Amino acid sequence: MASSRKSPRSNALAAHVTAVLKQHVQSGERLVAGLSGGVDSVVLLDLLRRLSKKLSFELAAVHVNHQINSAAGRWAAFCRALCRQHGIPLTVVRVTVPRGASLEAAARTARYRVFAALPADHVALAHHLDDQAETVLLQLLRGAGVKGLSAMPVARHSILRPLLDIPRSEIEAYARRHKLEWIEDDSNADLAFDRNFLRHEVMPVIAPRYPAYRKTLLRASRNLAEAALLLDELAAADARLTASGLEIAGLRRLSAPRAKNVLRYFLAAQGVIMPNAARLDECVRQLLQARRGMRTAIDLGEYEMRRYAHELRVVAKAIPPPRGFRQVWHGESRLRLPELGGTLVLKKGRGAGISLEQLVAQPVTVRLRQGGERIQTHPRRPRRSLKNLLQETRVPPWLRDRLPLLFCGDELAWVAGIGAGCRFHAKPGEPSLQPRWLPFGAAKR
Repeated sequence: MASSRKSPRSNALAAHVTAVLKQHVQSGERLVAGLSGGVDSVVLLDLLRRLSKKLSFELAAVHVNHQINSAAGRWAAFCRALCRQHGIPLTVVRVTVPRGASLEAAARTARYRVFAALPADHVALAHHLDDQAETVLLQLLRGAGVKGLSAMPVARHSILRPLLDIPRSEIEAYARRHKLEWIEDDSNADLAFDRNFLRHEVMPVIAPRYPAYRKTLLRASRNLAEAALLLDELAAADARLTASGLEIAGLRRLSAPRAKNVLRYFLAAQGVIMPNAARLDECVRQLLQARRGMRTAIDLGEYEMRRYAHELRVVAKAIPPPRGFRQVWHGESRLRLPELGGTLVLKKGRGAGISLEQLVAQPVTVRLRQGGERIQTHPRRPRRSLKNLLQETRVPPWLRDRLPLLFCGDELAWVAGIGAGCRFHAKPGEPSLQPRWLPFGAAKR
């Protein structure tokens, strides 16, 4: 049980967390604490529990089971018991972490996806002053830029870090004074992880010579955060954004450093993981020097940066559809076509759209462009090649080969974004079909 006598240090820690919460959390809001079961998160949960009634916020907790450590099940059970003891609602989420170059980074990505999906006004995490110092050094050793070196903020979006200015030693002292229980993650001693190597091998060497290094690095990170903010403001002034991307001509008028700054700003706004400096230099070279009409694609992990006409666009990567794709329509109102990356909605109506009588005369299939297709969209205009129509309607090249075409028999009846062939137009009052193509994730086209 926690001691009833509060030490000055305990009061100071509670006062600090109270000040952070008053600045960022409103009365009645829901705050979810990230609970790993380690000493830092257990202390944070204890502080939040004591303050929730006083500050009138709703408290819950979340435990992310990464399924990496063999003891992960016991950690989840510990968190359940702790929250049950104090009447705190707990959500336990199991995630699968892909094995790759950086297990730490993959686990972090999985964890933050869980946080983003929580029904919460704020997600409180137990990062502290030592974590911040380690993060700054890690980013420096990785060659990060100004934004990377600005490290972690106390608050960003829904993430809140009330202990960020508090050293690990004070957190552990609070846990001992209040006789809290926690679990020890044996992987914290594994020097194969970069952060553990810094924590156990490097920081103990720095501390005797530079005892204030934690606060010094925190001050440096906040100075860099201000510099990053100024760079974002400059990028916002320099960027020529369109409805679907970034104007290339505006980039060409800038110096190389300012052009790269705009690209960083644009990619961050699209939620893309930032490429390293060498990759960004290559992006600038390829995108700005390529001739007009030349197809350019820059690999950005889950996304690609494409050049189309006078714009740069960020496009989600997609597996090429199978050759000879064909889907028979049997009268469904919706055809989900994951191979093409979308859903074809086929709403029945009257007058506007495709004549059902014409359409059901022969088998109806959804196919892909093979080349040479032609369609007559207006009775007073000639049949035209689909290639020219797609160019005129400014359908990007990477979408053209995934665009659903509706065939009646072997005749092209309808094209997404173009419309129906005039022979298939429904007469006024006639039963009709009104197709509509809904791509998945249409925002990143």
